[in-house]
Amino acid sequence: MATARTAVIALTALAPVSWGSTYAVTTGFLPPDRPLFTGLMRALPAGLLLLALARVLPRGAWWAKAAVLGALNIGAFFPLLFLAAYRMPGGMAAVVGSVGPLLVVGLSALLLGQRPTTRSVLTGVVAAFGVSLVVLEAAGGLDALGVLAAVASTAAMSTGTVLAGRWGRPDGVGPLALTGWQLTAGGLLIAPLALLVEGAPPALDGPAIGGYLYLALANTALAYWLWFRGIGRLSATQVTFLGPLSPLTAAVIGWAALGEALGPAQLAGMALAFGATLVGQWAPRTRVTVVSAPPFSSASQNSRKDSMDLTGPALRR
Repeated sequence: MATARTAVIALTALAPVSWGSTYAVTTGFLPPDRPLFTGLMRALPAGLLLLALARVLPRGAWWAKAAVLGALNIGAFFPLLFLAAYRMPGGMAAVVGSVGPLLVVGLSALLLGQRPTTRSVLTGVVAAFGVSLVVLEAAGGLDALGVLAAVASTAAMSTGTVLAGRWGRPDGVGPLALTGWQLTAGGLLIAPLALLVEGAPPALDGPAIGGYLYLALANTALAYWLWFRGIGRLSATQVTFLGPLSPLTAAVIGWAALGEALGPAQLAGMALAFGATLVGQWAPRTRVTVVSAPPFSSASQNSRKDSMDLTGPALRR
């Protein structure tokens, strides 16, 4: 049992590790100042691919649930994330994103009645402090719009993660279909906004096409399938504290591929953030079975019981 749980954690961790490359790909290969188009190209192709593979559409109340999760986890998160990436250094965006676990502590208390523990709060603070040590030295100046976009993207993803863990999945539907629903719903939400705000799609060269293919397939289709699969099998606490792996991966990429130096403070920050990630996986787990449908669920209509595996905070990134 412990071995299987460790394997699930390791596979789920591959998602934020993949996301650690998003900033480098965005700034190095993609057209500048196109956050909506970039979010669209990352979400919709991946969602349609997963829908084709899963061949399952939502039923009943899950049309609305999939739309809500898609709007939060994809439709709002992607454009805001790329807007932050375009307007300020990735280091500062990573610091803002690292407060996700703390946001979910509050969201879990507000939406789920999950009482925050001292351990989860302290672990979240240590994780954010560790990430700040890693990336703030090269973060540069602040951009007000970029900071707001980063905060809003983190809040959207945190809310979506809590609701995804709360609602679970309908009977007979796997994480592949659930991920496809959300990516497609989010992509369809972004598409008209991209056309209205940014106009016609830009001309794409070879590196941009390669960058979008990577973001759509590995960075999104595969990574988000692993992420939502993990949400269904782990506690929200465990999932959220995998989030700091994303900025840590970005720092390692900068060191290995771009020749960026890692000083003593950054190495100490990496150790703190990684340690907080490990502690987050050891958080006690409590499984609650929901018999009657809550205000935002339709379990009784589906003639099933929703199980909730939430013991505190969740992210993400």
